[in-house]
Amino acid sequence: MTSTIERHVEVPSDGGAKSTRRQNAERGFVAPKVLTESLQRVLVDLVELHIQGKQAHWNVVGKNFRDLHLHLDEIIDDAREFSDTVAERLRALHAVPDGRSDTVAATTTLPEYPNGEIDTAETVDLITARLEAAVGTIREVHDDVDEADPTSADVLHAIIERLEQHAWMVSAENRTPSRSK
Repeated sequence: MTSTIERHVEVPSDGGAKSTRRQNAERGFVAPKVLTESLQRVLVDLVELHIQGKQAHWNVVGKNFRDLHLHLDEIIDDAREFSDTVAERLRALHAVPDGRSDTVAATTTLPEYPNGEIDTAETVDLITARLEAAVGTIREVHDDVDEADPTSADVLHAIIERLEQHAWMVSAENRTPSRSK
């Protein structure tokens, strides 16, 4: 019998991206609040995607295990690299990113990943849903980011392109060819 554990995580009272005091900081563009909040939302989803990818990687079993196991490594590496890129973009904009585990758990849009061994076919569906959730967050904040800072929007474009490619490739494992008449 499987039990469901509900998430009851609260955002830390000091959670979320913060502005720096800019002591001795270089002069330049300072991100408006909507930009830092939007990039923070992307950051937590990418950190969570990395963590959930590892959970899937460690516990996937079944047909085509090796290929999926290796593809999960690619997703994990990309999510980790993208989270670092977004966090460093926040720093370049004189903001302080928040990637602490309690902040991530309380604010991510990704659904909780199940515990235990998961069949490859189910893992494909679970990871595809998480990739699509992360992309959904990025697309949701995109227009505000683009309006505030087109350079940050360019960063998001690269992330969307790669995560959508992963979603397509992973989900293809469970697809059957469409028949054209």
